[in-house]
Amino acid sequence: MATDLLQLAIYGVVSGSILTLGAIGVSLIYGILRFAHFAHGDLMAVGAYFAFSLVAGLGFPLWASAPFAVAGTALVAVAIDQTVYRRLRRVSPIILLISSFGIAIALRSVVQLIWGPHNQVYASGIQLPWRVGDIVIKPDHVWIVLGAIVLVTALHLFLTRTKMGKAMRAMSDNMDLALVSGIPSERVIVVTWAVGGGMAAVAGIFLGMDTRLHPVMGWSLLLPVFAAAILGGIGRPYGAIAGGMVIGLAMEMSTVVIDPTYKPAVAFALMVLMLIVRPQGLFKGNP
Repeated sequence: MATDLLQLAIYGVVSGSILTLGAIGVSLIYGILRFAHFAHGDLMAVGAYFAFSLVAGLGFPLWASAPFAVAGTALVAVAIDQTVYRRLRRVSPIILLISSFGIAIALRSVVQLIWGPHNQVYASGIQLPWRVGDIVIKPDHVWIVLGAIVLVTALHLFLTRTKMGKAMRAMSDNMDLALVSGIPSERVIVVTWAVGGGMAAVAGIFLGMDTRLHPVMGWSLLLPVFAAAILGGIGRPYGAIAGGMVIGLAMEMSTVVIDPTYKPAVAFALMVLMLIVRPQGLFKGNP
């Protein structure tokens, strides 16, 4: 039993790493723009399929495809903001929310039109796992966790050591004071979308490595991503890290007592519980 729980914990850390990267993007965007971006999951799928195009079409290794996929997804995110969301920032937040649903459907349709509705994989064949006693570890899982650690560390350094990162934190904490201080809001918003889109792309690539690529892969993960962001404190990137790990571990550990099909229900239950008990999240997110 102890071995089974440890194996599930490993799977939970892998899932938590993927959720963390997705939740960071959601929290960054909410922290700056104060709206929940429901197309974020589909941005993850776009990033995964960008990488797939280079792997399957040009024969690139996945590690070499990832930077191009990140850059491409960041550009898509910025383009969506500048062409759609920018025109709606001064209207009711519910309009922005509904528009993000429309963008999500549009992105999913584009993915289906270009890459088809069927499942895809980055590499065919069986990957030989590593064994540590009775514990089985897939090499891809190690890369996913290490990649998430590197990216989270890089984001921390960006937010704490660079002028733009400090400006993003200032706008997230107090928008009015940041604007009075002379912070270039439009530039900060563009960088926020680029960083959020890039993180979404990596999350999508890691999800594709862990499972398979299909057009609704990001949409299926949207609820756990939002649950992680809300649990950690919506608008708080550091809270998203804790939230992602908690949700990932809870979803995997729950399979001891419930059918794995219902794992997303665990994320939903934790999200509702947090909203009832502590609406501001673990790290006191923005209202």
